[in-house]
Amino acid sequence: MKTHVLDTHALVWRLTNDRRLGAQAAAVLEEPDAILIFPVIVLAEIKNLAHKRRLTTTRERVLTVIEADGRCVIRTIDLEIIRAMPMELDIHDALIVGAALTHVTPVDSVLTCDQDIIRAGLVPVIW
Repeated sequence: MKTHVLDTHALVWRLTNDRRLGAQAAAVLEEPDAILIFPVIVLAEIKNLAHKRRLTTTRERVLTVIEADGRCVIRTIDLEIIRAMPMELDIHDALIVGAALTHVTPVDSVLTCDQDIIRAGLVPVIW
């Protein structure tokens, strides 16, 4: 069983069948025994995107899918994540990486195409 942290693109593009979702990330999202970690900042970004009408799906659908999928875990922001946030990343990316660095079980990867996270080299990335 592998554990993966998702960024906003991975979640939204999977739910909307967007071709920009990387093939390796798509394969991970189909693994029936994968644990999928969603930092709460990802859900906040989705709410913001929905409010700005920049999503082709609804915020409610996103939350319903996450709640119905037993593989999904929502990770709240806590002091451990705040302490682990890499300062070279913007706040959103830093919270995602911080969640990966501090998860109770080792995280196998972050599913992201974010170039800043990739360049930082702090966590394994799959896309």
